[in-house]
Amino acid sequence: MTQISVLADAIGARVEIVNAAAGEDAARAAAITGIDLRAQGIRPGDVFAALPGARAHGASYAGTALERGAVAVLTDEAGRDLVAEATSDPVAVLVHPEPRAALGAASATVYGHPSRSMQVIGITGTSGKTTTSYLVEAGLVAAGRVVGLVGTVETRIEGIRVPSTLTTPEAPQLHALFAVMRERGVDTVVMEVSSHALALGRVDATEFAVGGFTNLSQDHLDFHKDLDDYFGAKARLFAEDSPVRARRAVVCTDDVWGRRMAEVARAGRDDATAVRTVTTGGDGDAAGAAADWTVTDDVPDETGVQQFTLTGPDGIARRATVGLPGRYNVTNAALAVALCAEVGADIDAAIRGIADVAVPGRVERVERGQDFLAVVDYAHKPAALEAVIGTLRAATEGRIAVVVGAGGDRDRTKRPIMGEVAARAADLLVVTDDNPRTENPAAIRAAVLDGAHSVPPAERGEILEIGDRAAAIDAAVAWARPGDVVLVAGKGHETGQEIEGVKHPFDDREVLGAALDKYRTAGPDGHHPPAAGGSHHGGKA
Repeated sequence: MTQISVLADAIGARVEIVNAAAGEDAARAAAITGIDLRAQGIRPGDVFAALPGARAHGASYAGTALERGAVAVLTDEAGRDLVAEATSDPVAVLVHPEPRAALGAASATVYGHPSRSMQVIGITGTSGKTTTSYLVEAGLVAAGRVVGLVGTVETRIEGIRVPSTLTTPEAPQLHALFAVMRERGVDTVVMEVSSHALALGRVDATEFAVGGFTNLSQDHLDFHKDLDDYFGAKARLFAEDSPVRARRAVVCTDDVWGRRMAEVARAGRDDATAVRTVTTGGDGDAAGAAADWTVTDDVPDETGVQQFTLTGPDGIARRATVGLPGRYNVTNAALAVALCAEVGADIDAAIRGIADVAVPGRVERVERGQDFLAVVDYAHKPAALEAVIGTLRAATEGRIAVVVGAGGDRDRTKRPIMGEVAARAADLLVVTDDNPRTENPAAIRAAVLDGAHSVPPAERGEILEIGDRAAAIDAAVAWARPGDVVLVAGKGHETGQEIEGVKHPFDDREVLGAALDKYRTAGPDGHHPPAAGGSHHGGKA
């Protein structure tokens, strides 16, 4: 257990006992067993981290936290005054000018710096984080490691699922999770690291053994002011002046952002082998150097399984297999093997481990005995959507229907781009609702449709607008003929649809499956009228 004075010294805070009285010594001596940002999540012995917020100060909830057994409060000067008003009892307050900035170090201290006891692999980038994480996990397990996974879809400890809501948890939850993993014998952790997590300090005080970078394209410009700012957030995992810089790095240099990230990662390092590069295109990196890991001879079969040759820094060419379609998944697989190698895992074992990995909501087939391909994918940004449609186009001689929308309260600039990409690449585009959140769903659809209609009629597919997502999926299934493809994009593994602050149960895989069951029962009808409430926007023949 950590003492209050030890924690204060570790984060540079001063300890003040508000409402000082006879109980002051006891307040100072209380042992800390945990830390939490949420007053309702406090357990006896915890520190309540009361941070200033845009709408309210966290210390406004100090009364609840203290009633639940908090032994101290970490906050700023304004929060200290609110704590004093919340109770008449003596309370230890750790006063820090920037408690948000101190939260990571505080959390790591409370839980005994658990990330130091394991090799932590952090993976960042716009697309491919989840898939690469699953591939790394499988490779490590095949190599005999005891593995923890922290990601968008789920958190797992030795393959056992733990509930997860954020791509990267807040610092108190993250370090507590690391502590549990350490107790259960985990020796290697693979985790997705979002730009939000890096910018907001959620991974502060995590000691990364290796950082991996997949790629960068437009996303989250509701949070980041531009792509350079977005890149800068990602770069915190690699930059010389960053407190969370990984000791080693593996960077995919297939795009200009990756080549730029390789330069960032190399800065200030004496060991040239501390940064490894991966390419599937043979372009090397910005410095003109050959990549350390290269992919050649990649060949997909008719089921989407891909074989390729991976040559590593040792010069040995190894044949590898990944059971996920799309050339970008060859890249993800190569990056995964390279990351496994950087933590000392056996390369041949890692290659065997990645061969049969399936990732929830990522090019996930839904089979109900239909005579066409039906797929759910998480693609919710332009580059990812374009990539997955291209992958499916290469795998079929039939037509492609795409059902997609855009999320509310998020980057608005990508909405017309999503529409343009889908309309140009699909034979049928059904614009529907994603997670409208607090926005008007019709306005979101209109922005997507603007992009779709910007494509000349002769160059685009047919366009339908059907706000009801289930009806939109039904319409795409009714349209399909033998040999076609139906892609439902944007939500992937998600099991809810958020509308006006309420999350309603909705799983694209289940809804698509139900539509396919109806298709099998009724049989294809040879036409594709808009569903009720939908509208038709024409398109090429």
